[in-house]
Amino acid sequence: MSRGLTIGEFAQLTHLSVRTLRRYHESGLIEPASVDPVSGYRYYTSDQIPTAQVIHRLRQLDVPLSDVAKILATEDTEERADLVGGHLRRLEAQLDRTRAAVTSLHQLLRPDKDLLPVELRSAPPRTVAAVKGFVDHGEVLSWYAEAMAELDAAVTGLQSLGPPGGRYANELFTGGRGAVLVYRPVADPPIRGRVTPVNLPAAELAVAVHFGPHDDIDVTYGRLGTWVVEHALAVDGPVHETYLVGPRDDPDPRAWRTEIGWPVFRLAAG
Repeated sequence: MSRGLTIGEFAQLTHLSVRTLRRYHESGLIEPASVDPVSGYRYYTSDQIPTAQVIHRLRQLDVPLSDVAKILATEDTEERADLVGGHLRRLEAQLDRTRAAVTSLHQLLRPDKDLLPVELRSAPPRTVAAVKGFVDHGEVLSWYAEAMAELDAAVTGLQSLGPPGGRYANELFTGGRGAVLVYRPVADPPIRGRVTPVNLPAAELAVAVHFGPHDDIDVTYGRLGTWVVEHALAVDGPVHETYLVGPRDDPDPRAWRTEIGWPVFRLAAG
């Protein structure tokens, strides 16, 4: 009577190498149906092929071995779907980061002889409805989305006095964590939840506009910073962003326009 499939035959049928199958045996991920006590040869059954194929597909998606074990161990279809879905979301986020890096790299490598239009501007003091926080750099996008949603709800029905904006402390970029503020200029800013009236001080800014999605906004930051180094005196202070056109205005990222304001020192005209 046949003892089953040898490890070599099983490897051929499942496209998992013999070395990989041995490692999976040692980790308890997929164990042979039997092991010869004398020779130590591993034998598998045809019933184990689907399990091996599932493992192979999951590993192709870079699912960690610990998560693969959890997926195989549960018979709850919802829990299994949640485990796979969580990893797929992580892959999508990684893909988004890769796409953003590729876009920025294309921008940096593509010759651009046009000068970046920069305007020196005096921003007056004003009172806005704002949400403030102290945030890790990697959490800025999620924090921003939640804060803006809260702002939108708080200022519904109030007269808008301009586009939304944000203030980002230098430490956010230099140290990976810093003060962040997002706001909406409205008449009679309310107090609701995290939303409070905030007095924005006057500022002298070198201003440039970034066109399109934020995947390569760092390129515009770099070009604006270069302009400031060559033409003005940078001062310590938060970077200003004004969202002239954003996702809430137009779903097409190509239509987005973000104004970046770099704090500078400028002598008043005499």
